[in-house]
Amino acid sequence: MNYTYLNMDAYPRKAHFDYFQSMAYPYAGVTVEVDITEFLSAVKAKGLPFFLSFCHCVGGAANSVPQLRQRILDGKIIEFDFCPASHTVALPDGTYCYCTLDVGKPFFDFLRYAAAAQEAAKVQGSIEESEEEALSLFFVSTLPWVSYTGLVQPVPFPADSNPRITWGRYHTAEGRTLLPVSILCHHALVDGRHIAAFYDALTERLNAATTLIQGGPTDEK
Repeated sequence: MNYTYLNMDAYPRKAHFDYFQSMAYPYAGVTVEVDITEFLSAVKAKGLPFFLSFCHCVGGAANSVPQLRQRILDGKIIEFDFCPASHTVALPDGTYCYCTLDVGKPFFDFLRYAAAAQEAAKVQGSIEESEEEALSLFFVSTLPWVSYTGLVQPVPFPADSNPRITWGRYHTAEGRTLLPVSILCHHALVDGRHIAAFYDALTERLNAATTLIQGGPTDEK
């Protein structure tokens, strides 16, 4: 993946970067209930896989926020042109493996490609990723068994700078279908306004995908 170094002398958050870099737990995160009513209806009507359909929207939304494409490398900030997503895939023995996806592909092309990539990942069954391979990734997971209001993520020490995006089980409230979506970011790179921009972009992506699905192929697996 291509990246560029930010000019730290001109970086407006240099003091914030240094401040949060010094913390034992430098992460900031929230959980937001995202309205997926129309999106879910469209996905179900066309027989599409919900996880992969939503993952495509999440990946597009995350890539639209430059700060979420930034990482800390050797004490400096790099910014990737584009970041893939690495998500957990359940295995028959109750464990899971990782599957890395190019979330920049067109929606229906992505669904076909991603389904095949998941099957290949299951055969390999690995959670091994080198530091170089992992640096550009968004770490994606799901908790489909519960609809939660808060989530505590395991993180490494020393801290990495990959955003972690997780969602749970959707539920219905006042006639709307809501999905808890969590994001955890390194606060040296990401502030609250950048997190808010991600959720705004996610809503836009869901709306665009809903329109696309309604006019697209049926029974896409």
